[in-house]
Amino acid sequence: MMEKIKILLELAKIRITLFVMITTFFGYISFSGALSWHMLYPLIGILFLACGSAAINHIQERNTDALMSRTKKRPIPSGKISLKNAILFTGILLILGAVILFLSSGLIPLLLGLLNLIWYNIIYTPLKKKSPVAIIPGSLVGAIPPMVGWTAAGGALLDPQNLILAFFFFIWQIPHFWLLLLVLDKDYEKAGFPVLTKLFSHEQLSRITFIWMFATVVTSFMFPLFHLIKYDIVVYAVLLSGVWLTYNASHLLKKNAESRYFSFAFKDINIFALLIVVLLSLDKLIIF
Repeated sequence: MMEKIKILLELAKIRITLFVMITTFFGYISFSGALSWHMLYPLIGILFLACGSAAINHIQERNTDALMSRTKKRPIPSGKISLKNAILFTGILLILGAVILFLSSGLIPLLLGLLNLIWYNIIYTPLKKKSPVAIIPGSLVGAIPPMVGWTAAGGALLDPQNLILAFFFFIWQIPHFWLLLLVLDKDYEKAGFPVLTKLFSHEQLSRITFIWMFATVVTSFMFPLFHLIKYDIVVYAVLLSGVWLTYNASHLLKKNAESRYFSFAFKDINIFALLIVVLLSLDKLIIF
């Protein structure tokens, strides 16, 4: 039984989809400023939708997954689950997610959740087989979940604060995806995906990646301007976090930077995103 659950969680890419739920929580807290039992419903709804989208991705890429060392042991190419059962599991997740999100939060959060699914599975996934820069439009999938949380809590879709939160995760997602592809470029090339190393030299890629990481830091510095942070101590913590990431990312500017710096940068930018979520959530929830 536990082995079957493990397979289903792997099919749902639970480690990635949990972060989708976290950024949705972040958007909810950013508007409401308080914890509530109601937030559990949109969080569960978006988690199910994200898991369903991830399972669709497994189905879509089952043939190329079988060609890559990193993915050949995934549930479908390894034969741990049949294609028929994977499709059934996906359908259940999508229906449950859509129903829970609509009944708990209304039409706008549901439409945003469905847009994210469509953008990831119908637009980004086929596009990344054609273009190595598909991650730029594909990064919209990182921007939508906090918007789901914001609107589920009662906020307006076009609130400037909502848009800057979405913009931060849009910018963050680009180096996040890019660094992952850079670390695994040989594996992706083996499976027939276009890779960035065919367009740019190693030194150029290092510099471009640094620019995207620095842009992520600059975007986080805009939060106080949009009144998303109440306490000075949180502002300083965000500034220090940004300085830390910029310093670490500066290793990418070294001439003939080693490829291992991409792995370090991938870890650092994910830590930075989590720090931002934690700091701004604490700012909303702690009352002095």
